[in-house]
Amino acid sequence: MILSGKEIKKRLGKDIFIEPFNENQLNPNSYNLRLHNELLVYKNHVLDMKQENKAESLIIPEEGLILEPGRLYLGRTVEYTRTEGLVPMLEGRSSIGRLGLFIHITAGFGDVGFSGYWTLEIFCIQPIRIYPGVEVCQIYYHSILGDYEKYKSGKYQNNQGIQPSLLFKDFE
Repeated sequence: MILSGKEIKKRLGKDIFIEPFNENQLNPNSYNLRLHNELLVYKNHVLDMKQENKAESLIIPEEGLILEPGRLYLGRTVEYTRTEGLVPMLEGRSSIGRLGLFIHITAGFGDVGFSGYWTLEIFCIQPIRIYPGVEVCQIYYHSILGDYEKYKSGKYQNNQGIQPSLLFKDFE
């Protein structure tokens, strides 16, 4: 079952934590999250799953930054979230998708107990100017049925910024 916006607000500080929280970003059954001003781009054209892929940082200026098709940009949310006893999910906003901007390619499914900033996998169909602080995606929450173990990955839990892929650690 998906929580309503009113239920999200009621659970703030209990099993849902969104920092900072702004009631204007609350929707009927989700909460809009904003794009931070930093992006990461991988340095190499060919990426290797078994190796650490180095990335460099880009800053999105107030006047915006034009993203180019065919390049993966990693961003993050301004908001830090923590969820207890619920499954957090992330989706791009439809207004953003209608501009050909994909905010997450495969990683919209969160784990029970995830705590951190959401890393956004950003890809565009055609060149588009983006701006820091724009509400680009929405988080929503599912209840979970049955016993579960809290998420405790050493790779992404309690992150402090954009997380490039750490898949190479699975091969160690």
